[in-house]
Amino acid sequence: MNLFSEIRALVITCLDRMAADGALPMGLDTANVAVEPPRDPAHGDMATNAAMVLAKPAAMAPRAIAEALAARLVADERVASAEVAGPGFLNLRLADSVWQQLVATALTQGAGFGRSGMGQGLRVNVEFVSANPTGPMHVGHTRGAVVGDALCNLLAFAGYDVTREYYINDGGAQVDVLARSAYERYREAHGLSPEIAEGLYPGEYLIEVGEALKAEFEDRFLEQPESIWLEPIRDFATDRMMAMIRADLAALGVTMDVYSSEKALYGTGRIEAAIERLRAEGLIYTGVLEPPKGKTPEDWEPREQTLFRSTEHGDDVDRPIMKSDGSWTYFAPDIAYHHDKISRGFDMLIDIFGADHGGYVKRMKAAVAALSSGQVPLDIKLIQLVKLYKNGEPFKMSKRAGTFVTLRDVVEEVGADVTRFVMLTRKNDAALDFDFDKVLEQSRDNPVFYVQYANARVHSVLRKATEAGVDVADAALAAAGLSRLDHEAELALMRKIAEWPRIVELAARTQEPHRIAGYLSELAAEFHGLWNRGNDLPALRFVQEGDRATTCAKIALARATGVVISAGLAILGVTPVEEMR
Repeated sequence: MNLFSEIRALVITCLDRMAADGALPMGLDTANVAVEPPRDPAHGDMATNAAMVLAKPAAMAPRAIAEALAARLVADERVASAEVAGPGFLNLRLADSVWQQLVATALTQGAGFGRSGMGQGLRVNVEFVSANPTGPMHVGHTRGAVVGDALCNLLAFAGYDVTREYYINDGGAQVDVLARSAYERYREAHGLSPEIAEGLYPGEYLIEVGEALKAEFEDRFLEQPESIWLEPIRDFATDRMMAMIRADLAALGVTMDVYSSEKALYGTGRIEAAIERLRAEGLIYTGVLEPPKGKTPEDWEPREQTLFRSTEHGDDVDRPIMKSDGSWTYFAPDIAYHHDKISRGFDMLIDIFGADHGGYVKRMKAAVAALSSGQVPLDIKLIQLVKLYKNGEPFKMSKRAGTFVTLRDVVEEVGADVTRFVMLTRKNDAALDFDFDKVLEQSRDNPVFYVQYANARVHSVLRKATEAGVDVADAALAAAGLSRLDHEAELALMRKIAEWPRIVELAARTQEPHRIAGYLSELAAEFHGLWNRGNDLPALRFVQEGDRATTCAKIALARATGVVISAGLAILGVTPVEEMR
């Protein structure tokens, strides 16, 4: 039940009747007519821009449209008043019964309250994390994993058919470096001194891999040339790293539906097939690129290359797909991988990358547009850096990882739920400060605590009501006399609950799960505000001694708040807390 959509439908119906009655021209486009919360709640419950949008095409003054529309809107029992503001905005106040009925709806629908069908079952592939299988995941991967997983939850809640996918970058030079690094730990396991040369991975996590290699291969590869041991050790170490990454993701509450291998693209004809698909469109050619910006003629050697004409699909320059030695560039298997995703029948693709992949966005979008004939949109989201602090100082590197703070470091320090919520308090393309001390504070300034505390208070009220003999089952509460909820503080909380279905659709449409975290903080603030007012005004307390009917109504409001908090936390991948310790 999206109340904002319902009132927008009422506005459109009134506009259609005005046109039928000759008060407006026929055939006006109402697609941009919106009904939203006003910027200042003092102005009303909802506001519509209908008169402003239609004034020019109707060749009428916006206030004239607004006044005529207001007269029709107030004829509906749901609309208590409609007031024209400024040049022609229309502020609406709804009847108290509308908000009270919403409480019953939330209780009746339970976990389904706020679910949307806007996705219409469209198939969406969300590729995220895709960390190189060369070691444990660092804090940057942590944020990308949380954003990706929460986005998948959000899209599924909004009616999309979502597939979570991880692309294993196991076909490039980095896995050869992993193999050489693991080989040194293999030598170390045999009592030899490891030679961790510059460029190899120094992390202690590879000590375990070296021991496992010894157990698997004994001394078979000692003193053997690289050509003998590189491939088997690379495969063994890569498998070990992926097992570690899966375990890291599981610790964060993330499970992938599909793992796709870059290495599996080579030697199968799949890269060639994707390139031939582009060639058939006249998008592959041999040419010479202009020197990169900032290069001088002395340090630029022009050479013929096989190029993808990506500029025809919005890129800044055409992109090489084959090196001068005839091997593929790193871009070629990425083209093939996305061709594979398109061939699997997805209606939309979303890639979530680190901020250092900003230069990759246009070329990949160009490739997908070309491969799908513009039918499959690709959205690429960049995850900005996370800065870690502890005791007022930057959090130092992990000895185990060698060069960075790992996902496990963060989760073991504060827990998966706190990690996930904090990672979603800002938009993905904004940098985020993660202070280990502040995220564990029990204060209003800590959004994780503030939201969880609201949920714990809801359950505290339910327990107290149960002790008083009140039936707190959702069905019983939904049937309570909710007209007793008429104080402004109660109505304000109900209005905030009413925003939940709208926030879900807005967050899903913009693909911004951080909006859910922000909304939950606002909802918690309204609930805590009502709770605190009850300290001064006994009539606002949730349990009213000697007045079971009023108690049931007030408990229904608390429970409806809990329904929404639980649903929102589920989208964020956070477990609701029922008691604070």
